[in-house]
Amino acid sequence: MNERRSSQWYDGTDRNAYLHRAWMRRGIPADAFDRPQIAIANTASDLTPCNSHLDEVAQSVKQGVYEAGGIPLNLPVVSLGETQVRPTAMLWRNMAAMAIEEMLRANPIDGVVLLGGCDKTIPSLLMAAASVDIPAVVVPGGPMLNGTFRGVPLGCGTDVWKLSEEVRAGTLSEKLFTRSESSMIRSRGHCNTMGTASTMGLLAEALGTTIPGIAGTPAPDSRLLEGAHATGRLVVEMVAEGRTPSTTITAASFHNAIVTLAAIGGSTNAVVHLLAIAGRLGIDLTLEDFDRIAADVPLLVNLQPAGRYLMEDFFRAGGLLAVLDQVRDLLDPTAITVTGRPLVEYLDDQEIWDADVISPRSEPLLDAAGIAVLRGNLAPTGAIIKPAAASPELLEHRGRAVVFDSVEDLHARIDDPDLDVDASSVLVLRGCGPRGYPGMPEVANMPLPRKLLEQGVRDMVRICDGRMSGTAYGTVVLHVSPEAAAGGPLGLVQDGDEILLDVGGRRIELLVPDEELQRRRVPGATSDAFAAPVRGWERLYVDHVLQADTGADLDFLVGASGPDVARESH
Repeated sequence: MNERRSSQWYDGTDRNAYLHRAWMRRGIPADAFDRPQIAIANTASDLTPCNSHLDEVAQSVKQGVYEAGGIPLNLPVVSLGETQVRPTAMLWRNMAAMAIEEMLRANPIDGVVLLGGCDKTIPSLLMAAASVDIPAVVVPGGPMLNGTFRGVPLGCGTDVWKLSEEVRAGTLSEKLFTRSESSMIRSRGHCNTMGTASTMGLLAEALGTTIPGIAGTPAPDSRLLEGAHATGRLVVEMVAEGRTPSTTITAASFHNAIVTLAAIGGSTNAVVHLLAIAGRLGIDLTLEDFDRIAADVPLLVNLQPAGRYLMEDFFRAGGLLAVLDQVRDLLDPTAITVTGRPLVEYLDDQEIWDADVISPRSEPLLDAAGIAVLRGNLAPTGAIIKPAAASPELLEHRGRAVVFDSVEDLHARIDDPDLDVDASSVLVLRGCGPRGYPGMPEVANMPLPRKLLEQGVRDMVRICDGRMSGTAYGTVVLHVSPEAAAGGPLGLVQDGDEILLDVGGRRIELLVPDEELQRRRVPGATSDAFAAPVRGWERLYVDHVLQADTGADLDFLVGASGPDVARESH
């Protein structure tokens, strides 16, 4: 049995040990300090509505910890509500990870259960746990139940984009649009499409950081509480056996996560999150790995935004393990899970219960569905596109650039009837990268010009150094790196420049001679819109954030620091 980390606080008869024990007594028995101390890193918050039910989940975790002989300790941590915080939740992912890391390291904790759901919460929890490297296991909060409007299911997030464009096109009244609000958000839980929250919950399982079979359980389903109870028991076992992130999450784990990302048609945001988590573990993961590993992985999950169904349907159809069974030959069998057993051992006897939702390998929705990594003079260190969410006829396209220097510029001019744009144009939005905004907001899926919507146009090629919501869709080139604010060529594009998109050839090219580009300078309207914070977290972030192609972590947070506290207290 491993020596408990918490014994550094509680063992002994000196003044420090006395202080640590006395202030924690408050009715607990004396032998509590001889048991594993398990933190429940809880991102529940009323301002993160997708996570508001996690206090109930925490109670089930507590029961499991107690049952296994541990002491559960609720630890509220930074919670980021994707729909609420401004300017973008991504601005604080690294801050949340840093704060959680510091709290885990600073306290007498032997292991931790990570409760997350909304988009940035599971990534920040995993980044923190990887950096501290104490036994850690995830309980994903799960998706909300399906809602319906006018007799058809509503996809949380995805149908916001669709319905709002219909309002702008004049085919849906604002009254009906507003009425759909309560229908879309039917229950507790995160978005029910294959957006970032669903994707990261499932990838947490593919990485081996959950009990296999728990990810994707709908938030109101009592089986989530059953899984939370089992997780509480498991983490006590993990402490006894010394099973930590560095021993369970390996390069093989990331291989399996990338295969999973393609097979489920997951969010593009997963790319920056997986890169950041790998960076905390010192695992050499690159953009090329996403293209190489997932190039021939079929799309098997028919969920919005790339398909038809929602997460409740996915769960009843067999869930993630049924999908992974279909691509078992593409997985790395050496990857283990928090249970100590290989992930592939959990794939035996898995069945698909609804082939409309989860396609068998013999009848994929797409033969190859991985995230495509693009390079060229417009994105020297890379950009990505999600072909499964794009219009096939636009995956090879050449068109004139229509350039917007900022989100504000986009909003001011996109519906101008005099805007020089047609259906073949390429919309370019810059100043939206990690430094430029700051925080890399989900604005890459730009709204289409109203005059084109009225003509029936529903997709165009769009290029941006920002991100897009995992619930969004369209032919969108995003995460262009380096971003304009970091000196990337995106800052030099001018209206009328021709741009070539060739997804099959993995190219994104600005068709302007090199000598002309060398003569150009970033326009004042562009540079004036870049973020220039003078204090606080935003200043620290802008000064130290890395680019999207490496995960957009802070440069001084890459790599793990381990569980040791630098100095003794008192």
